[in-house]
Amino acid sequence: MKNVTYNRMSNRANGFTLIELMVVLAIIAILSSILFPVFAQAKASAKQTVCLSNMKQIGTGFVLYTTDNDDRMPDRRDLKLSMGYKPWSDWPATDPRCGWAEVVFHPYVKSKFILSCPSGEKTTVGETIQVKQGDSNYWMWRFDRPDTIIPLEDFWGKTVEQAVADLNTAQNTAIGQPFGDSATELVTDPYFPKNVVTVAPNLKGLTAHRGGKNRLFLDFHAKWQKDPRTNP
Repeated sequence: MKNVTYNRMSNRANGFTLIELMVVLAIIAILSSILFPVFAQAKASAKQTVCLSNMKQIGTGFVLYTTDNDDRMPDRRDLKLSMGYKPWSDWPATDPRCGWAEVVFHPYVKSKFILSCPSGEKTTVGETIQVKQGDSNYWMWRFDRPDTIIPLEDFWGKTVEQAVADLNTAQNTAIGQPFGDSATELVTDPYFPKNVVTVAPNLKGLTAHRGGKNRLFLDFHAKWQKDPRTNP
């Protein structure tokens, strides 16, 4: 009788009861529900930081390029055409994709992948046809048309000063009047505003980083900005 009692106590000491196991699983589930959003937010924040670093490197590429080319920005309308210029019928009604920049900045940047936001990779916004071109998923609004006569709103072959002056001369209410190079956008994450009627329903409010976007400006500084037109 003593041996039977001892065996039962030994088995009890070496294992878990069903209730104990269920309690442990419940605790794990609760901790997971608390920590998973935190980890997801931290991961998204890290990707946003990498994206911002990418834009700063693109800015460095612009500086080095202009230094080598009489202070003028690239004029590769030929690449814009050969890589598949396609203005969209919905939104944006232009083609701000910048696959051409992979070729132009190759001698000046560490990797062609700096032209790709990690938050946009393998996502709806990053892979949509209005965004993805080559390894790039950024937008450059001011290099969006390959017209024979360079539009006032585009920067092909212009100095920074001429680009700002031409934007002000254009009097385009859609882009506003820039107060110098520090307020003039050069590169941005792709985004599809919720308030634009022509944006496809499956794209409305989407951006690489929820609630806003990273932007590189014409004075080559980059920063994160909130955008209420995108999903929080």
